[in-house]
Amino acid sequence: MTWKIRQKYRARFAGEQHLDRRQQGGSLTVCLVYPNRYRIAMSSLGFQAVYRLLNDHPGISCERAFLPERDELDEYRQSGTPLLSLESQRPLADFDVIAFSISFEPDYPALLQLLDLARIPRRSAGRDAGAPLVMAGGAACTINPEPVAEFLDLICIGEAEGALSPLLDLLLTAGAVRRNELLARAAALPGIYVPSLQPACCDDRHHECPAPVQRASASLDGSQRPASSRILTEETEFSDMYLMEVSRGCPRGCRFCTSGFTFGRFRQIPYETLVAEVDEGLRHRSKIGLVGAAVSDHHDIGRLCSYIVSQGGAVSVSSLRLDRLDSAMLDALVASGHRTISLAPEGPSQRLRDLIHKNLNRQQILDACDLLVSRDILNLKLYFIIGLPTETGDDLEEMVGLIEEIRERVVERARANRRLGEITLSVNPFIPKPFTPLQWCGMESLSSLEGKVRYLESAFRKLANVNLKVEGLRAAYFQALLSRGDRRLSAVIEAMASGASLNRALKTCGIDAARSVHRTIGLDEVLPWSVIESADDELLRREYHNVFKTGGTGQ
Repeated sequence: MTWKIRQKYRARFAGEQHLDRRQQGGSLTVCLVYPNRYRIAMSSLGFQAVYRLLNDHPGISCERAFLPERDELDEYRQSGTPLLSLESQRPLADFDVIAFSISFEPDYPALLQLLDLARIPRRSAGRDAGAPLVMAGGAACTINPEPVAEFLDLICIGEAEGALSPLLDLLLTAGAVRRNELLARAAALPGIYVPSLQPACCDDRHHECPAPVQRASASLDGSQRPASSRILTEETEFSDMYLMEVSRGCPRGCRFCTSGFTFGRFRQIPYETLVAEVDEGLRHRSKIGLVGAAVSDHHDIGRLCSYIVSQGGAVSVSSLRLDRLDSAMLDALVASGHRTISLAPEGPSQRLRDLIHKNLNRQQILDACDLLVSRDILNLKLYFIIGLPTETGDDLEEMVGLIEEIRERVVERARANRRLGEITLSVNPFIPKPFTPLQWCGMESLSSLEGKVRYLESAFRKLANVNLKVEGLRAAYFQALLSRGDRRLSAVIEAMASGASLNRALKTCGIDAARSVHRTIGLDEVLPWSVIESADDELLRREYHNVFKTGGTGQ
């Protein structure tokens, strides 16, 4: 059976187009692992960027591994084959370092499934000197690493560009240093968290936190190449695009969002650097996908989009800021064939948009829709959050009225052009996230959220060409649990990795999930994620007070 897996991996690897030469025969071997399937992993620009950073470092030879497809899992289990890397079909246990790139908390159980398949002990404490060093990084770990802390030897906190190079230098020069000594040295590096050397901040035994780990950061001043697609394959969500990062962080400071508080100040990659990357990308794909938490806030976004079109390319962006619809950018999007644009009002009412510090009013939303409709962009995707603190039925009624107004504009233009337009509403429940001003707020109960979803379904069912899509509430509940949880959740993750449902795992492990998910946390409590340095704890507290001091009307 092993030959089937090897044959499939060889075919997949042969189908990739590598834009950089991969180093082989490095003295330190690393397997970069994404805890999800190949298609999702290779759609992640962050995963590709880390792969490039590792292979660019002298002395490092990096390969990749992924959560096997279902048919591959059957073959692994039937043949008893340990998990293999993609490039050389080498067992993961033979590598010096296993590095997980974790973007989303719900992928945590897959981390353990992969360790099981690789025949590597799940917990750091159970690995001997001959086991690979198991580390992780990525957005999920930077926000709150505690639920998976006991599975990892070390964790990179912050941006890979700032954390990886010093760590790799250490690993390359450590020689025969014992594992414990190596981890102690690693803990002294910027952005490196060694859980075994730092007790949990928040459990029944510890109520004070030692010195927090500082986040590593990158300048993005143009001296280094921006993150971009380095492996092209048809097996991704964006197979027709060359992806490139234009900025990092967000200048807006929305009170529910980690981008403005966790990932450092807003940094824009210089225009000249981006143009050079566009030229490279257009040699391989005709469409350039611009990536960033606040793409439309880049001061040269219109100029950049116009350049792409002038070179015969097309432009794609994930979503646009309503008050930053640059005319040159829109012209480029229309010229690129865009017929759908995503916008994010997020707060269902003006009161709640003020509460979350969205800095958008109803007229700005309508004006933005008018601007798009005037360019015959008649398909709109609008993102909203329900279950925000202090939300009432009146807020949802206001949301319905807003959508009705937007629909009237779309229908009127569509009637004149004799073609249909469609409004898609993507509605997600509020999930309190660490290092945001709303981190102390609890998530609304599932029964209450279900009632609100039923109300919206009833309201929008009557409106033709309006489609409502709601994120799974149970999945959101699980994400909230992992976002706010501490090391005691490791037992829950282990049970789920072994096949238990969330409810069964919680019951078996004796975990009161409601305490983590739904309760309002006291401002004087030590938080599980206090092991990580806060950008500005006083700012978070001040913003939290502002939310409720003003009754949710904003500043």
